[in-house]
Amino acid sequence: MQVPHNAFVLVVDGRKSLFFRNEGDAEHPNLKVEHAEEQANPRDGDQKTDAAGSARSTQSGAGAPPIAQGGSNQAGGGGQGAQFAPSRGSFEETDYHQQEEDRFAAETAEMLRRRALANKFESLIVVAPPRTLGELRKHYHKEVSGRLVGELAKDLTGHPVDQIEQALLNA
Repeated sequence: MQVPHNAFVLVVDGRKSLFFRNEGDAEHPNLKVEHAEEQANPRDGDQKTDAAGSARSTQSGAGAPPIAQGGSNQAGGGGQGAQFAPSRGSFEETDYHQQEEDRFAAETAEMLRRRALANKFESLIVVAPPRTLGELRKHYHKEVSGRLVGELAKDLTGHPVDQIEQALLNA
């Protein structure tokens, strides 16, 4: 992928974002850090105090009232409606860590919107893990989408700048 001169390159994951400006040319990028942001996001287990909830039906199978037959003649029904087993479903547990990562992606997309509307960049390349990239896309403003010249679905936030530049050139 070619990185245009002066392009804004965002390398982001669910808790860290690095904003680069390409001071090189399209074939020889020279990314310079313009801004870096990182938020604390402890693992999910460190953010919870309770286990997932569960739900049980208030009616047991044996004591449940029969379902009305509505006057239909069902073979072998014997006038008795169907009995249902008690429900023992559980509520899906909230993943607070993922929730924070999704919120961070939405905030990053909002920052991109503000910068695009203020004409702070003309072309944008976003590098993010697939899940974060998907979350960002949900929140892209039309001005951001119009300036987007490339995306790379990789987690490169912990890599040195020269490896980020090489990954962009290889994409």
